Amino acid sequence: MKTTKQARRDAKQLFHTCKVSGLLDETRVRNVVGAVIAQKPRGYVGILTHFQRLVKLDLDRRAARVESAVPVSEALQQSVKANLGLRYGPGLAVTFAVNPALIGGLRVKVGSDVFDGSVKARLSELEASF
Repeated sequence: MKTTKQARRDAKQLFHTCKVSGLLDETRVRNVVGAVIAQKPRGYVGILTHFQRLVKLDLDRRAARVESAVPVSEALQQSVKANLGLRYGPGLAVTFAVNPALIGGLRVKVGSDVFDGSVKARLSELEASF
């Protein structure tokens, strides 16, 4: 189903009304979805589809995954969180995971941004240069 321009505009406007201090408010999102379903305006399925896409993209932008070869210390975790907070702003949910395949270093993924400082990535780059 193709979403019309008007449905995208309406969804974008609803999305902006759900933000409080630049962050998405879950209760407002629930209230907006309930109100749209109750009112059933013209093209409401397209509006809700695009609204869902905008919410998903915002949630992905606000989630960070940090992988390391070994468990990282609490001090390093706080440092990484602080640096990511400076770069991406408040409201960033950071999760840490252990991935032994990295051999060493860190791999950070925030939304569509990937910062790969792992030994595995460097070895792959070196292999590709030969």
